[in-house]
Amino acid sequence: MRVDWTTFWPRIIEATGQTITMVFFTLIFASILGFTIGISLFVTRKGNILENKAIHLILNLFINIVRPIPFIILLVTIGPLTRIVVGTTIGTSAAIFPMTIAASFGVARIVENNLVAIDPGLIEAAKAMGASPVQIIFTVLIPETLGPLILGLTFITVALIDFSAIAGTVGGGGLGDLAMTYGYQRFDGSVMLVTVTVLIILVQFAQLLGNKLSHKFLRK
Repeated sequence: MRVDWTTFWPRIIEATGQTITMVFFTLIFASILGFTIGISLFVTRKGNILENKAIHLILNLFINIVRPIPFIILLVTIGPLTRIVVGTTIGTSAAIFPMTIAASFGVARIVENNLVAIDPGLIEAAKAMGASPVQIIFTVLIPETLGPLILGLTFITVALIDFSAIAGTVGGGGLGDLAMTYGYQRFDGSVMLVTVTVLIILVQFAQLLGNKLSHKFLRK
């Protein structure tokens, strides 16, 4: 049965809001966790300011284990953990937890890769002036990589829009759920077309905003 578009648009708006909510909160949580892991991974490298072989090995191992797992498999695999943490595996809130886990390790690797590109001389100069490891992190490492890191987070944001659509297919809500329920299962190509169009618009907006912010910080 074809949808009645005169009454269906509010569902589109609601689903779009759910998708934006999933992406927004996941980006915040994943950025906090990912930055923490990525910076820890960098500063504990051999010869760095907080060298610790054991911590570096453990963090690197976790990233290498989680990152290659396809999101749909990770989503289902950690379902029991999601239920413990969130209380349910259905809905927008439940989708944010696995999305955060998946995105955090991606953010961590992006952070590490950008930090590795910093001129070691800047770190040595800061150490020579008596800066503590915490001061070096917040006054040298983060400011020096802020522009490229924003580009990296833009890439993660686009991936999160994709994740949100996947989460929607298994009860996460948002545009993915709408496309599956009213488009794919009812063979309604118009619903699929509209939801895909909205997803493309969201991706374009995220990319343009990320590019603008990164250029602003790169010029500084």
